[in-house]
Amino acid sequence: MIVVFGSINIDLVTRATKIPGPGETVAGPIYEKIPGGKGANQALAARRAGADVVLVGAVGADDFATHALSLLKADGVDLHHVATVDQATGAAFITVDPQGENAIVVAAGANDYAQARQLADVAIDDKTVLLLQREVPDAEGEAAARLAKSKGARVILNLAPAGAISESYLRLLDVLIMNEHEAVSLAAALGLPADVRSDPESVARTIDQTYGVPCVVTLGANGAVGWTGGVCRAADAIKVKVVDTTAAGDTFAGAFAAALERGAHFSLALQYGIVAGGLACTKQGAQTSVPYARDIESVVQERLKEDFIPGTATPSP
Repeated sequence: MIVVFGSINIDLVTRATKIPGPGETVAGPIYEKIPGGKGANQALAARRAGADVVLVGAVGADDFATHALSLLKADGVDLHHVATVDQATGAAFITVDPQGENAIVVAAGANDYAQARQLADVAIDDKTVLLLQREVPDAEGEAAARLAKSKGARVILNLAPAGAISESYLRLLDVLIMNEHEAVSLAAALGLPADVRSDPESVARTIDQTYGVPCVVTLGANGAVGWTGGVCRAADAIKVKVVDTTAAGDTFAGAFAAALERGAHFSLALQYGIVAGGLACTKQGAQTSVPYARDIESVVQERLKEDFIPGTATPSP
């Protein structure tokens, strides 16, 4: 089982000819109201990748909450541990340009009131994976990680949005996932040497070696690289026509976690994550773009066949 402790949002998305700069107004023809939030996105991604998933978070007592939870409910994510609080449901305001790149402003709302103690009634054990992000308070995320570790669970943190976390939080993790910008930000906060900070892969290697935390860095069109136990693993991006990159990172995290939870080795989990994230770029929106297991599996198996080495019993890692 995967337990996701994280944010639940409604995304207001518009497509425009460009992403506006400071003081600039850019016209967009329409906007869409789409379920989102990093926690919710990753929960749906893990569920669609085949895992049993429990989502723990908070929403407001408003119409946005119903819409924000609609796809999760439809796909069978357990929502019994989502609290309703006296705050507005979180919202994200997203502009997407013709190349599929996006700019996002997030209003936390109810997400700031999600609490680790909500996990007390969740059946967490040594077969559970706890998946975290940073759109709920870090103090609550760290408390959730500590609770899960006390019950033998594995803990994965997606360090998004970018920023610093405490060393105590970092050392609770079994895997850290970042994009290249988040890696640079964390390296600066940890005081890593300048030559390390400038190279996201070096950041991942240093975190693995110094803190004993396996670390994955996603690199957009350049795929992903991960360091675990002093060994580097990599996965090339799949070739797709990019429509919208919103939730690609969340989809990677959810699919990667789902693969680890069902027993995949680190390299194979990278493949599932990178394929799922790539497929998410081919559709608009956050949760509306998350692919299903059958589509992910088809591409992964083709990639494994291409990497098969004659004379070996299994595809190469």
